[in-house]
Amino acid sequence: MEQAAYLATIRGESERFLQVLADVPLDAPVPSCDGWTAADLLWHLGEVQHTWARVAAGEAGEAVPPPERPQPDDAAGLRALVARSGTELLAALADLPADAPVWSWHPDGGTGAWVVRRMAHEALVHRVDAELTAGLDVRPPSVELAADGVDEVLSVFVDGAPAWGTFAPDGVVVDVRCTNADAAWRLELGRFRGTSPTSGTDHDLDAAAVRRVAGEGAPSGEEGAPSGADLTVAGHAWDLDRWLWGRGDAAALEVAGDAAVLERLRALLRDATQ
Repeated sequence: MEQAAYLATIRGESERFLQVLADVPLDAPVPSCDGWTAADLLWHLGEVQHTWARVAAGEAGEAVPPPERPQPDDAAGLRALVARSGTELLAALADLPADAPVWSWHPDGGTGAWVVRRMAHEALVHRVDAELTAGLDVRPPSVELAADGVDEVLSVFVDGAPAWGTFAPDGVVVDVRCTNADAAWRLELGRFRGTSPTSGTDHDLDAAAVRRVAGEGAPSGEEGAPSGADLTVAGHAWDLDRWLWGRGDAAALEVAGDAAVLERLRALLRDATQ
């Protein structure tokens, strides 16, 4: 997708987010974020967009102080924070070249293009949270944006390991495939082990290595799973995107293979996206 399309997504999804929550009580629970209220959801998006606006302007993310948080019952203050942060983010990103070096928490980040894409999908996911909180039907985005969202959550949040650790596959394979777009991914599950050089914490975690594969024409097994896969999860891009983010269930998906692997994948996704 082009940078202009991501910027349009940030603007449109952020505006929809505020519109949907305009009349929602601040203490309304957010079904997709355990323990959150509408006030927490407003604060979160406002804080995230504030931080990345400063990052896009050249600051390091860990050095950006959070904005002052309005009181939990200050609806006008919370909504003003989101509106202000979104405006600042769009202004900073509009002037940011795709190849501009910026701070990132991700080893494959560090460019303007990475930030614009990340912020587009951040706004999209939390717009879904807002609609669920308001009890509204969730509006689907374009197939292109949804398929890109599947790729983003898998490649940014699930794939990869810090350079200070090692990943060892254990032979379990999962295939994820869009049925309405030429897009598919293969996940090799395994363990990540290492000691953080900053905290000294030892890590031994379930993890995955992700690679894109051909979206069409893959050989299928008797139960519809591509050859060699222990589990296949397939469906429309938007159904996949929502499920991967924990904003939708698997009822709309075609799932074939080992149920235990499905539970393992669900747990891995939950840990990666929290």
